[in-house]
Parts: sequence; C-alpha cells; structure tokens
Amino acid sequence: MNSQTTLRQLLGTGEDDAIALTAPDRPALSFGALRALVERTGGLLAAQGLGRGDRIAIVLPNGPEMAACFVAVACHAAAAPLNPGYRDEEFAFYLADLKAGALIVAHGSDTPALATARTLGLQVFELQAGAAAGDFTLHPVATAATAARAAGPSDRGPARPEDTAMLLHTSGTTSRPKLVPLSQRNLCASAGHIARTLQLGPGDRGLNIMPLFHIHGLVAGVLAPLAAGSQVCCTPGFNALKFFGWMALARPTWYTAVPTMHQAILARAGHHAELIRRQPLRFIRSSSSSIAPQVIAEIEAVFGAPLIESYGMTEAAHQMASNPLPPRARRPGSVGLAAGPEIAILGEHGGLLAAGETGEVVIRGPNVTAGYEANPEANAAAFVDGWFRTGDQGRLDAEGYLHLTGRLKEIINRGGEKISPREIDEILMDHPALAQVVCFGLPHPRLGEEVAAVVVLREGHGASERELQDFVAARAADFKVPRKILFMDELPKGATGKLQRIGLAARLGLAG
Repeated sequence: MNSQTTLRQLLGTGEDDAIALTAPDRPALSFGALRALVERTGGLLAAQGLGRGDRIAIVLPNGPEMAACFVAVACHAAAAPLNPGYRDEEFAFYLADLKAGALIVAHGSDTPALATARTLGLQVFELQAGAAAGDFTLHPVATAATAARAAGPSDRGPARPEDTAMLLHTSGTTSRPKLVPLSQRNLCASAGHIARTLQLGPGDRGLNIMPLFHIHGLVAGVLAPLAAGSQVCCTPGFNALKFFGWMALARPTWYTAVPTMHQAILARAGHHAELIRRQPLRFIRSSSSSIAPQVIAEIEAVFGAPLIESYGMTEAAHQMASNPLPPRARRPGSVGLAAGPEIAILGEHGGLLAAGETGEVVIRGPNVTAGYEANPEANAAAFVDGWFRTGDQGRLDAEGYLHLTGRLKEIINRGGEKISPREIDEILMDHPALAQVVCFGLPHPRLGEEVAAVVVLREGHGASERELQDFVAARAADFKVPRKILFMDELPKGATGKLQRIGLAARLGLAG
C-alpha cells in the first residue's frame, strides 16, 4: 500500500476473482470486473473529450453504483460527488463553483441538478445499473450543449499522482463553503493510512452505511478496503431499522459510522443479540465527530468488539489520528495517535507546544490538500510554516495520544470564561436518563454567550431542566452550567449525520 500514488494503482491490490463490491440481494462485483469497468468508463469519457483536469459532478443515490462510479471517474478525471438531496439553488452554487464540465445522474432521474446543468451547458451522462453490484454503463445525453462542448477525443493519458482526483466543499457553517481539491496522491495516502491502522486484509468485509458524497464514506468506507484488497458491501444509506438485516446478509468484519448512527444502532441491538453473537465484528470504527466515552463502553459491551475512534477532516482526505487496535491501548476521550500525517500543537502566539499544553492542532503529510482552490485569503490563514491549521483545539499527552477540547470556533465565550462544549456533553452523558447530548453557545446580550444544550432522553426515562442543571452544577463550575436545556426526540444533524454546534442556536430559533 505504500507505493500507491494513483487510484488505478490502488485498485490493483485485489486478486482478479476476489470480491470488491457487494450490495444487499445483488451479485458481487470482482476486482477484475471493477478494473475492467474503470477502463471502459475512462474510454467513454475520453471519447467525449473528458479526462485529466476535467471536473465531473456525480449526483447518484447511495449504493454500489455510486461507489463504483466515483472510483471509475476519479481514476481518469476530477470527481465531484454531490449530495442528491440538494435543492435547485444549492446545485446552482456548487456546480458553478466547481466549474464542472459534466454531470452524471441515474437513468430516469429527475434531480434539479439537470436544470442547472442545462443552464451551465454541462455535458450530461445517465448511469444505467447492471446486474452485479456496482456494474454500470454511462450513456451521453444528446443535447445542444453536449454537442457544443464535446471537443473530440481526449488524449491526455492516465491520471498522475499530483492530478486532482476529487473535489469536495467544506461544510461552510460560518462562511461561504471552501473548495478542497484532493490529489490522487492525497487519496491513496489516506486510504493506505486507514487500511494500515485497521489492519485490513483480503479477508475483511466492510459494511458501508455512510453517505458517499462525504469524505468519511468515500475514503474510509470505500477506498481504504479496496486498497487492502478487501470487499465493501454498499447499502442504500443509513437505516437503523435495516442495519441488522444487512449485517446478516453481508457478514461484515467491521463498519464505520458517525456517533449518531452508532447510537441509533445501539438502541436496537438488544433485539439482535443472537445475530451479534453469530456474526462477530473484528472492530467498529467511529469518526467525523466526537463520541462520548460512555457510549464507547456501551457499544463495546454489546458487540464484544473494540470501538476505534478516529479523527479526520476533508482537508486531510479524512484520517489524521486514530486509536489503535488491541493489544495497543485505546483511550476513550482521546482520538488516538497520529495515524498518517504528523500532528503537533500550535501556540496562540506561534511556535509548537510541548506535551500537555493546549493549543491548535496542526498537521502535515502526504494526505493533506495543497490548499483551497481560488481562495488565497483562506490559504494564508490555514497554512503556517508548512503546517495546516485544523481549527481544532487540543493537546498531546506524553504518550502521543491527541485529546481534543473542541473547535476553536465552537468554544463558548461566556463573559471571558472559555468553555469547551465537549466537556459539558461528557458530564451530561453520565446522567442515567440521557441517551444523547449536544451543547452549544447561545447568544447573550451582556455576556456574549451562554451555555445551552439539546438532550434526548432514554426510552422510559424522564428528567427536568432543573434536575440536569443541578447534575452539572455538582460536577463543574457554575459558569459551565447550561442556562437553557431543550428536550428533543432526536438531535439536529447535518446531511451526513454529523452534529453541527456552530449555528445551532440560529437553526433552533434561539439566536434572536
């Protein structure tokens, strides 16, 4: 895996007859068939004048065709997976900002991306699924715009390590989304880092429930297992009610998810104890947002498998740090050891800090983007002396484990007192009535911000706002006690299932 610098090389690991992609109730696709599909797709794109340097947006539902299409396109051009749930205005922004040259949609799709593609004059391809999981054929849609843009066959050759393989936007919770180009080398490095961290091999089977328009699902869910020559079962997307049925069909050795998904699975695990015993997992992986130590302990007890918490971000092509597999120590509350790039802690006034000191987490390595596209101001702010500034606050302990204390922009500033919302999350999660918690900053006219929380009760349990405030007050300083606690049936989440503290007060109508 060390020598892989292009996605075509990455796909060369699996034996021809080894299974690469599966899906519930579908025949499997072998590595040999996947490689042939990649070459056919590259030839079709080249015949339409598309290749290295071109941006191809992909708007497909989750599943094996989305996984295979992403891989096939990214081997030859710059793939830009987009959330199929976007509305007209969102597609208009993202397709224009990407400077996309083409769009791939499912056969018969009525996605609003098609109207934007016509307006922008993009080439359009319809994807027709084959019988095997992930097999597909692309059909150019004949339009005046397509004819005008098709400039004859592309002869630009296979993608090179420094060519852009994927383009994703950051979430843009506080500002205009930034466009992150990731090279062939970036993706291969990150997939290799994850495969080595998890000790993936040809005998492993991953169950992917993550959305495939997000860095977590694309790199950890798909590319990492393919880099190790192992198989991926691609589901239609997360569904807690169907998870254990998929588990019975796929017989996975592992899966990766965000904490809210883990908790939804955990809530239904009691009804499936026999299946869990019959189909034991080698490990479970969690990433994209913090998972409470209490939840880790509960999941490990139910599944009888270690939960490996990892730390990633789009600009690092996903993984930066990870807790190791046994027999090395897992440290709940820590996101683990550097697992790919170098990690250091930057002081407020510059200079790297010693172990135990708190500052901004910075990284550098082969998986890190070279910079945001067409955004010199963001790049000037994000890079310092060759290090990328993550925007996260944390510290490294004496053994090198990274402990995050929060996003710098999420830190609650209550009249000058700085409060980590993660700290209050973990205190509240010790309350027996609570299943899920997210704390956030609530605007306050005098103090600037106050602490607020949204909580989800465990089934059959009750608690009052005052009871929970007293619970925190007994364990933390008074200024850290949430002044407002909202009880909800589920936590507010973004499209990927990830909790977003920034802007939560406004989304809940509490900012005025």
